[in-house]
Amino acid sequence: MASLIRDIQAFVEYLEVERGFSAHTVRAYFHDLAQFCDFVANGVAAFQRAPEALRPDPSLDALRKASRNEVRAFLAHVRTTGGSARTSARKLASIRSAYKFYIRENILEDSPAHAVKAPKLPRNLPDVLSIPEVTALIEAPDCSEPLGIRDRALLETLYSSGIRAAECAGLRLGSIDLENGLMTVLGKRRKERIAHLGSYAVKAIYNYLGVRSELGVPDHDRLFVNARGGPLTTRSIQRIIERYALTALPNRRDVSPHTFRHTFATHMLDSGADLRVVQEMLGHKSLSSTQIYTHVSIERIREVYRVSHPHA
Repeated sequence: MASLIRDIQAFVEYLEVERGFSAHTVRAYFHDLAQFCDFVANGVAAFQRAPEALRPDPSLDALRKASRNEVRAFLAHVRTTGGSARTSARKLASIRSAYKFYIRENILEDSPAHAVKAPKLPRNLPDVLSIPEVTALIEAPDCSEPLGIRDRALLETLYSSGIRAAECAGLRLGSIDLENGLMTVLGKRRKERIAHLGSYAVKAIYNYLGVRSELGVPDHDRLFVNARGGPLTTRSIQRIIERYALTALPNRRDVSPHTFRHTFATHMLDSGADLRVVQEMLGHKSLSSTQIYTHVSIERIREVYRVSHPHA
């Protein structure tokens, strides 16, 4: 039993340290792996269990005896019980990661998941705001109140830099250089990069810093704080954007922090920015992740052509 606990803890450290995954991602991988082990041991009954009824840790015995057909059957049940292709692909990635680690550590001999093909993911074009829509959303906060000043700075920061909501929540006072319009961002897998702030965002942050101490009594160095002075969370940022979108953009659905990120990238490319520069600004590991925005720009050009050209 002690050996099993050590093996499980070693896998956790592998995900956290070597792969650089966040605590949220590690939890998701463990849930996926626990569900797979439960499926190997109990079949489709695993899909009727509540999440809290799953094994707390993956079972090495289940991983050892699992076959390629069981991996395929598991992924098939994920889809037939309502899971998306993206969910299925993530669960396969979790399973592969576990086998990769335990094979490297000479605990398991081979991986039945190695030859299983990941489901093809749909390449949906991201939703993008127009410049007037971005303006309406950014100008929605009431800047006569400290919270409104904070929200204006938050929205300007997201649009100006294209950073993720979690990266924005993690910004610290010492990570921003307003004089030069730069900030150090801690991205996925704890990789640091430099993000840029435009003049509108710099001005909004300066205004916000003047009233930050009026929002509770912050005893930490996070840049954005809530009404009680505590650090603003990723979920809080999402709720703030959703609230303003309801009034400023009533005809828009599902406006989120990531909508700002999509909009930032598309507007940069529309204005002639180099694709690799945008890749660097977004913190994308692969250029293919950034290339989807070129398709968005092409679609926008086509729409302008169809509307504007007399013989279109």
